[in-house]
Amino acid sequence: MELNYLGLLIGVVTFLVIGLFHPLVIKAEYYIGVKSWWLFLFAGIVSCVASLLVADTIVSILLGVVAFSSFWSIGEVFQQRKRVEKGWFPENPKRKMRS
Repeated sequence: MELNYLGLLIGVVTFLVIGLFHPLVIKAEYYIGVKSWWLFLFAGIVSCVASLLVADTIVSILLGVVAFSSFWSIGEVFQQRKRVEKGWFPENPKRKMRS
């Protein structure tokens, strides 16, 4: 019996990508603010296009995971702003002074 590790590999990488995007959203909101949603949109579009153009199936799947994690992060940036307003996360004092 031969074991297929592909599903586990994709699952682990998906878990790591999602785990990476959580602090990225927090840092993006802290340093850039909700305007950072454009960066996540751009990253999502680029990853989607790359996923369609890459010949390797595994790489294409992983680019798709990055793409939709980027799209999900757009909403999370706005949710993060609400979490900051509630005091759950620190607000960037330098950015607040500019506003």
